[in-house]
Amino acid sequence: MPVLLKEAIDALDVKKDGLYIDGTFGRGGHSREILERLGEKGRLVAIDRDPEAISDSKKIFDGDIRFNLDKDEMKNIKLVSQKNYDSSKIHGILLDLGVSSPQLDCASRGFSFQKDGPLDMRMDPINGLSAADWLARVSEKKLREVLFKYGEERFSSRIARSIIKSRAEKPILTTLELAEIVKKVYPNTHQKKHPATKTFQAIRIFINDELKQLENALDSSLEILKKGGRLCVISFHSLEDRIVKRFIRNFSNESEQYRGMPDVPDEFKPKLKKIGKAIKASVDEIQDNVRSRSAVLRIAERI
Repeated sequence: MPVLLKEAIDALDVKKDGLYIDGTFGRGGHSREILERLGEKGRLVAIDRDPEAISDSKKIFDGDIRFNLDKDEMKNIKLVSQKNYDSSKIHGILLDLGVSSPQLDCASRGFSFQKDGPLDMRMDPINGLSAADWLARVSEKKLREVLFKYGEERFSSRIARSIIKSRAEKPILTTLELAEIVKKVYPNTHQKKHPATKTFQAIRIFINDELKQLENALDSSLEILKKGGRLCVISFHSLEDRIVKRFIRNFSNESEQYRGMPDVPDEFKPKLKKIGKAIKASVDEIQDNVRSRSAVLRIAERI
């Protein structure tokens, strides 16, 4: 179930003959709505690195000549745009960050501590180290840093220490094994979230390089969006949202060295215009889809 569907596609301001990129296809909920609003001459290119997403797209969009899905990474959005649209600037970019519901719900993908499964967590299970392989070789210092930086976990030291100790006794191979290790050493803080929530988030973000992917995609958006083109980003935790918020703010203002001066070189002029305030899911949407409760949509326009 796509989050903030109407709000995001409304914000994208889809033109009938426009050129668009869905940088995070997932299972195609947002792409489907974009295609509904495009005319015969409009085009949509989607990106995803998950082989299952690529496979599912063929069942949903096969035969629609306006649509193409590239198996690639979000950080390569500029190259994907150039490959599909030549040098044409595009009308809009949508980024729906984080893990898709099918990824969370499938135990074999290893993203969730709600079901037991192999400790994988890779967006692309064919490439890179799985979470289990990474945990088997990471140092305690590095693990502590990852938990603190990417999970904002205040108990990162004791959790890292416990994981390294448990690893010495036997390999940590499943999601429930890791969740139980964290739970045993986590103080009783009476919080509603599972004690392993931030640990799983941190490891997932790190092994998939999610924040760097986002930063590269945002930087590329300035080069491939035409004037008036929209950038719409849905984030699900403070680390992502902070990056998006700072990016829009930085490029919506004149460079500080020229602020207030009558003549500002083009390269130092604002490149974006912030559109409205951050949008969050309604009470009704949260009731229908609890995963939308942390979603934040931010919108900017290329100028």
